[in-house]
Amino acid sequence: MTIRIGILGAAAIAPSSLIEPARSNPEFEIAAVAARDRDRAKAYAAKHDIPHISDSYDALIRRDDVDLIYNPLPPAGHAAWSIAALQAGKHVLCEKPFASNAAQARRMNEAAERSGRKLIEAFHYRHHNVMRRAVEIVQSGELGAISSAYADNFCPLSYLQGNYIWDRNQGAGTLMDQGCYAVHALRSVLGGEPKVLSAVCAMERGVDVETSAQLDFSGIPAQLSCSMKASGYFATLKVVGQKGRLEIENYGAPQFGSAAGGRDCKFTVQIGDTVRQEPTSGPSTYSAQLAELGDVLLRNKPPLVTNADSLANMIAIDAIYTAANINRPFD
Repeated sequence: MTIRIGILGAAAIAPSSLIEPARSNPEFEIAAVAARDRDRAKAYAAKHDIPHISDSYDALIRRDDVDLIYNPLPPAGHAAWSIAALQAGKHVLCEKPFASNAAQARRMNEAAERSGRKLIEAFHYRHHNVMRRAVEIVQSGELGAISSAYADNFCPLSYLQGNYIWDRNQGAGTLMDQGCYAVHALRSVLGGEPKVLSAVCAMERGVDVETSAQLDFSGIPAQLSCSMKASGYFATLKVVGQKGRLEIENYGAPQFGSAAGGRDCKFTVQIGDTVRQEPTSGPSTYSAQLAELGDVLLRNKPPLVTNADSLANMIAIDAIYTAANINRPFD
C-alpha cells in the first residue's frame, strides 16, 4: 500500500522535510497541495512535481485520493486544520510545535481518539540514530545517577514582514519555533516532566527572541536556552551523571553542519577517564521520520512521539511562558 499525502500550504519547509524524503520512500507519494492562493499552489505543484492542486484547505482534506495530511502551517493553524483533517478521516503529520498551547493540544488529541486516525507531531530530530542513542545511553544508567542537563537551540531569524515566526498571533517566538526542540530533548533523555523554576524572555515586536529557563526534573536541575538572534545554527545537548557525561553538538539536525552555517554533529561520551565518539551517520532526520511513519501507519508500530508526549511538551512550553510573565493570545 502507498500512503498518499496532501500538503496544507505552499510551505518552504516541505521540500526538505517531506517531499524529497517521500521521493526515495516507495511507501509514500505526494498526491496534492493546497494554498490560500491558487496561483501559488499551482506554481508550487509545478516546481515540486505534485500532480494535483486543490482550491482550498477544506477541499484538500476531503480528497478521496489523499490518506495523510501534512500540516506545516503556522502554529495558530495546527489545531483547527489538524482536527478538520482527522474529522475528514485523514491521518495527520503535524509540524512542531504541536499547537499554540496545551488547551489546543488536548482538543487535537481528543479529535484523534474520536476519529480513530493517527495524529503525529513532526519532531523529526527524535527519529535520528543520534537522538535515539542519546536516550538509550541516559536511560541505561551508563552515566550513573543524572546530576544535571542542558539543551539549547539557536537559529538566526532576522525580522521579515509577513514571516509568521515574528507574528505573535500566529504562535510565533523562539521558544515555540526552536526552544520546543530543547524542551523535548530534555524531556526525552530525562524521561520525565519538568517543574519550571524560572524563565526569562527577551521580547521584540511582541515575540520572544531569546528565552532561557531553569527546570527541575524530579530533583535533577536542567537549563534550556533558545534564540533567534544567534550568529548561526547551534543545537547542543549535555547530560551529566555521577559516572560520566554525554554531549552532542547539533542534535537537532545531524545531517546538516558547517555547510549550512552551523556545526557538524559530534557525539561525545565520557565515562571516567575514557572518552569515545558515538556514530552520527545514518538517514536524515526527515527520512528517518518518514520511515517511522510508514511503520506506524502500515505495520501498526506504536508511535515514538505519542499524543501524550506532544501534549506534555506544550504543557511545559506554556509553563515557561507563564514563569516569564508572557501572556499569549490563544484560547
